Amino acid sequence: MAKLDYLGEKLLDSRIKVSMPYITGRLLDLGCGTNKLVRNYRGEGVGVDVFDFGDVDLIVEDSSKIPFEDESFDTITILAALNHIPNRERVLQEMHRLLKPDGKLLVTMISPLISFCWHTLRAPWDRDQKERGMEEGEVYGITPQEMIKMLETAGFCVQSKKRFMLGLNRLYIVQK
Repeated sequence: MAKLDYLGEKLLDSRIKVSMPYITGRLLDLGCGTNKLVRNYRGEGVGVDVFDFGDVDLIVEDSSKIPFEDESFDTITILAALNHIPNRERVLQEMHRLLKPDGKLLVTMISPLISFCWHTLRAPWDRDQKERGMEEGEVYGITPQEMIKMLETAGFCVQSKKRFMLGLNRLYIVQK
């Protein structure tokens, strides 16, 4: 399995820990990175990314065009990745298409200021920044207001928001 630096692994573990209790059934992890969530999930899952971090199940050119049938997944996760997807609105519409009628979407996100500071401080050690960098359309975090608006525009209903990582990060639990 591909590895992150020590701090990157700890942050990923924290996101996985806060998300795992809400994952049920067949899982799609979009922006899976090292695919650790899917590998630790006890059910059926597939990790999808646009970049090959070494253990990705499916590499796609465009995250808004995932080659699965409608309503194929019970849970979809996007952990610390939505801000790195330029066509976020279309991707959320695609996730809506892929979720079963009672499916859940779990998204983790930090605010733009915290994200900018964090990415700047971590740049020398962050594998993603070294190997891939920031591309046009990517942003440093998304505000809670922007997140809720995007999710609702894509047809989701926000069930709850949970703070974690000393309150700096949020887990959005949304229903189709």
